[in-house]
Amino acid sequence: MREIAADFAELTAPERLQLLLEFSEGLPELPERYAGSLDSMEQVHECQSPIFLAVEVGDEPADAPGARPVHLFFSAPQEAPTTRGFAGILHEGLDGLTVDEVLAVPEVAPYQFSLGEAVSPLRLRGMVGMLSRIKRQVALKSQS
Repeated sequence: MREIAADFAELTAPERLQLLLEFSEGLPELPERYAGSLDSMEQVHECQSPIFLAVEVGDEPADAPGARPVHLFFSAPQEAPTTRGFAGILHEGLDGLTVDEVLAVPEVAPYQFSLGEAVSPLRLRGMVGMLSRIKRQVALKSQS
């Protein structure tokens, strides 16, 4: 996440918006098990656009539960590029990290992408909501 934040910080506001759009376009499609099954995903109500997420925590290694890998899946409409971009950033920055690494991400991380000039505070709160829900699901699923 730090590397992504550093990339955004080096850009002008218009360039940041362009990079956000690139993250939007790079958001992976849902795997078949979630496609058409939004009821099995959690809606992020803090976002202005309808976005849903699912978090999976791997089973290995059992001897080090904090080292279990985390995988993220997002459903965000194409017509909501800002929201999709936030989801793309979180997917790129968090997917594949361990439980401990995801839980260590500061709640204020979305504010470190220097997007305050480019998007509204309300939209940034949506990204904070996504991160908060991801961390909550990771904490719950890592205990089981």
